[in-house]
Amino acid sequence: MLRACVLDFRGRWDVYLPFVKFLYNNCYHSCVMCASFEALYGRKCRSPIMWVEVGEGQLIGPELVQETTEKISQIKDRLKAMRDRQKSYADKRRNPLEFSIGDYDLLKVLPWKGVVCFEKKRKLAPRFVGPFKIVERVGLLCRCVDVASLVSRVLITKSESVNS
Repeated sequence: MLRACVLDFRGRWDVYLPFVKFLYNNCYHSCVMCASFEALYGRKCRSPIMWVEVGEGQLIGPELVQETTEKISQIKDRLKAMRDRQKSYADKRRNPLEFSIGDYDLLKVLPWKGVVCFEKKRKLAPRFVGPFKIVERVGLLCRCVDVASLVSRVLITKSESVNS
């Protein structure tokens, strides 16, 4: 949302940041089916345009507590439904990782401090190197690869599969 507004602000986006925050807090979010402000406070935000309205009844005591707990339970249910929907979508597309001898593997690397890894600074250094041929299986997901030329320059922390 901020990216869309920055073009109109012409380099003075920090001045308009509170307005973008107000816009974000008061726009409709599909996961909770209401605005963030409305979800938090149980009522629509009163912008300066709405300040002239008079006669709005206020909830006090047990009514306020009851309405707040109802809103909280409603939001929890909606968030759980959204989480379950996303989980089922991810579970349908997830494949179990299986490795065998002869497959190729990419290694995730973490450069040491003060060492230029692969002729690039830490931020621009490659996240994965390889592919390397798997020489031996140690366990279900653990395996040995031949990385003798890389050991002096990087610390191996995690590997990802590239079966070919």
